[in-house]
Amino acid sequence: MKVQCVICDKQQELENDTPLAKKLRNRPIHTYMCEECHKRIEDKTKARFASGQFQLYSFKRKKRDF
Repeated sequence: MKVQCVICDKQQELENDTPLAKKLRNRPIHTYMCEECHKRIEDKTKARFASGQFQLYSFKRKKRDF
């Protein structure tokens, strides 16, 4: 199965029997990211988290009166 990274547009070949290939084939909303881009994003996120400037925002639902 041919796949293309959503960030760097590098094309790669995946085996058809792997779980990732099955997930991409059966659920088109999932996108593929190459290992280099995934590692780069992971490293930068860990560096931001270690700096103390990283915050996760949780959105709270507003209560509706019915």
